[in-house]
Amino acid sequence: MIEGNGVLPVAILPWGMVNAFIVYSEQGCILVDAGLPDSLPQFERSLATLGRRWSDVKLIVVTHGHVDHAGCAVALREQSGAPIVAHEREVPFLTGQRQMTLCPTRLFGKLFLKTGAPRKPYRRFSPDIIVQGDGDLALKPYGIEGRIVSTPGHTPGSISVTLNQGMALVGDLVASGMLLGGVAFKNSPLRPPFEEDPREVAQQLERLLQDGTEQFFLGHGGPLDALEVSRHVTKLRELELSKRS
Repeated sequence: MIEGNGVLPVAILPWGMVNAFIVYSEQGCILVDAGLPDSLPQFERSLATLGRRWSDVKLIVVTHGHVDHAGCAVALREQSGAPIVAHEREVPFLTGQRQMTLCPTRLFGKLFLKTGAPRKPYRRFSPDIIVQGDGDLALKPYGIEGRIVSTPGHTPGSISVTLNQGMALVGDLVASGMLLGGVAFKNSPLRPPFEEDPREVAQQLERLLQDGTEQFFLGHGGPLDALEVSRHVTKLRELELSKRS
């Protein structure tokens, strides 16, 4: 078994196009995002790499309700017995009561939306633990030194995981690479294919930077260092100014 604390990416799709993560310590581990439907084998292989079992999984964090982040959540809960946590504003999407708004940020997003893949169905569920409003959730009871924090902007109920080592797992708050993300130029930040409120995204990324985050793990591409994320925040601010003028 690999000892110590760390973050292990789970490659849901090759080349970092879609990532989930295992955050581990000697007390156990949590899964951050659930990947696409039928992603169970990828998680199982990654757990085996760490020398861990399903029984070591203490929590499943769903950063938001898009299919590539929530698609395998029910199967992961059934396999591990671990509870799922999500934000209250994401619950209507996770349960299927409402359809998510998909706001393309560039041409790729518009073309990707036409394929139907972003609206691929998955097994709907109610989270076992719900983050309320601007509240957060301590991860120490689950064996991890860190917190779940509310970081809306990509979607209304997006959440991130911040760790005491200056790391944050931010879902789709920012992406890197080309196309969906992760294909070449992984050190170059960009907006994900869909994003609801870039102004809010900039505020949340800036807050994470001010709180001392030095390394950002992403759902698509990455990781990115603080300097690159700061540059991305500047571009988002410029985008907002251009809309006003």
